[in-house]
Amino acid sequence: MTALPEATAKTDAQVGVPSFTTEELFGGATEIGIAHQGLTYRLRITRQGKLVLNK
Repeated sequence: MTALPEATAKTDAQVGVPSFTTEELFGGATEIGIAHQGLTYRLRITRQGKLVLNK
């Protein structure tokens, strides 16, 4: 995959992709559940500040 030149690169907001901060999603928690097609996935913030998604 080739990166777009900076002059034509578009942000997620410019192409209509919803964007949220971790503060908005987690509200102070370190783990949330995400329901998708009848399954629940867990999204958590690690001690190092990374995001991990588990089925």
